[in-house]
Amino acid sequence: MTVSRSPLGFPRISARVRILLWLLVVMAVALGAVAVTVRSILQRDVDHRISQLLTQETGEFANFVPQGVDPDTGGRFDTADRLLRIYLQRQYADPDEELLGLTGPAGDRPDVIRQRRDFPPDTALWRDTDALTRIRASQDSFGTLERPQGELRWAKVEIGPSAGGQPGAFVVAFHPERERAVADKTFWMLLALSGVALLMTTGIGWAVAGRILAPVRLVRTTAAELTEQDLTRRIPVEGRDDIAALAETFNAMLDRLERAFAAQRVFVDDAGHELRTPITIVRGHLELMGDDPADREETVRLVTDELDRMSRIVEDLLLLAGAERPDFVRPEPVQLAELTADVFVKVRTLGEREWQLDGVEDREVRLDPQRMTQAMVQLAQNAVQHTVPGQRIRVGSRADAGRVELYVADHGPGIPPEDAEVIFERFRRGTSRRGTRTSGAGLGLAIVKAIAEGHHGRVELRRTEGGGATFVLTLETDS
Repeated sequence: MTVSRSPLGFPRISARVRILLWLLVVMAVALGAVAVTVRSILQRDVDHRISQLLTQETGEFANFVPQGVDPDTGGRFDTADRLLRIYLQRQYADPDEELLGLTGPAGDRPDVIRQRRDFPPDTALWRDTDALTRIRASQDSFGTLERPQGELRWAKVEIGPSAGGQPGAFVVAFHPERERAVADKTFWMLLALSGVALLMTTGIGWAVAGRILAPVRLVRTTAAELTEQDLTRRIPVEGRDDIAALAETFNAMLDRLERAFAAQRVFVDDAGHELRTPITIVRGHLELMGDDPADREETVRLVTDELDRMSRIVEDLLLLAGAERPDFVRPEPVQLAELTADVFVKVRTLGEREWQLDGVEDREVRLDPQRMTQAMVQLAQNAVQHTVPGQRIRVGSRADAGRVELYVADHGPGIPPEDAEVIFERFRRGTSRRGTRTSGAGLGLAIVKAIAEGHHGRVELRRTEGGGATFVLTLETDS
């Protein structure tokens, strides 16, 4: 198995693993925080319940002291010992609670009066003389005692000495270990459930992350399999999320690459096809050139002519190759009447024809004036090549239903219907000639078409009334 490594040599961690790790870290922190918070709340509830119980028990005893009646005498209790014994006989303690009576002076080892019920002897307070002595001697009514057997919460009510008797104290002791163990058990149960949730999240997260990142892996695989010879693969787009947007962007990039490589191949094929003939002519004449000065002069003239033709072909091919670039045309606000008049002035020098400024549309449009002039001049040059001196050529512009048209109309022999579909293709002049023979490479109308499409418009061939051909550049407008 091949392990992807970073430029520093460390193994790469896939996006799927990183997403899963971050998800697990966040969930672990969140679940841990929940478990700790629940444990804290449960522990606080235990402390609150114990405090309430201690307050309740001591309050009940404090109320009993002045109101209690000795069942044997029917009067008030005459000793603290008798009071504590009678009261404790009537009470029922909770499982973790001890109710005790202490008699004797504070600071001395007290005598213990306790309820007769079973309590774990290893933790029972009544067996811990040292703890009882400290509680009896304490000036506080509530307190917490840390013992080797565990924590102890206590509360007491002092009883003053009676005539001939000793002082005493009522003590309520609570052992919170069991209550807190329940809270701790709940805490560990939450941690266990959190662990199970993390395991389930790992499996679900791995599957979901894999499904979400599947288009990303497909993008990587597609990019790795792309070659200059095969740019046809595309990524299926599903949904409307960011991953789908990434797939759409990648497909759009592949479309642009495919068009760019296709244009490059067409350029190379066209250049090789069209330049092969002049190169062959130049080589043939140079190989057959003799020592006769007249022969050498004629050869140089022919070679120069072919080299000029090759230069024009290369310039036209480069222009067509640049038509795929977004900045091929640079639209700006242009007065159409002024542009039409300028084109008419320029084309009148192309040949001895009857030039006519047919119509002018007076409005402002957005277009590239240089490219549009280039296209109109090319159409005029095409009309000159296929007419004879004295024939009329009309140049004009007009507007119609949200579009403008610039046109060049001649009164030559026209174009056969079978040629109308191919004359705008590169190196195609049609199956029949119009008028005089030309030596062009057949790129002029292809350039006009590229300029029109660069303006999001089109070029059309129409019949001229009375005979001839009319080429129309149609551009859509905003109004």
